[in-house]
Amino acid sequence: MKRLALFLGAALALGASPAHAGDVVITVTDLRSTKGVVRACMTTRADVFPKCIKDPASYRKVVPAGEQVVIRFTDVKPGDYAIALLHDENGNGKADRALGMMPKEGYGFSRDAPVKMAPPKFGDAVFSQGTDTSRMTIRMRYFL
Repeated sequence: MKRLALFLGAALALGASPAHAGDVVITVTDLRSTKGVVRACMTTRADVFPKCIKDPASYRKVVPAGEQVVIRFTDVKPGDYAIALLHDENGNGKADRALGMMPKEGYGFSRDAPVKMAPPKFGDAVFSQGTDTSRMTIRMRYFL
């Protein structure tokens, strides 16, 4: 009886363990220069996308721009996410705009979500992350 209790206790403890986390690996293509940095943010919240800074639980990285740019988010909890990238060529920490609207720097989104007169909606960029490693390529685009 004691063995059964120990076995059941161990089984319950294993079943109660937190969900495994995976990694998200992004290869960024089509940067027009190696100047500055690439800023990446990944969120589960449609209400703040693409401005992930408004989500304290978002995943964020800043990496140097270069010939090859790979961004890796580690220990990502399973869920539905969208990613926004900015090629901050002058490194000033913000998306510079011309005439107050048009982006002067590069941008990209998961699932290569289309950009029309505004950033894409969360639903256009969303992907599901499980416990494995997700790999994707995001093409940097430039308006000017």
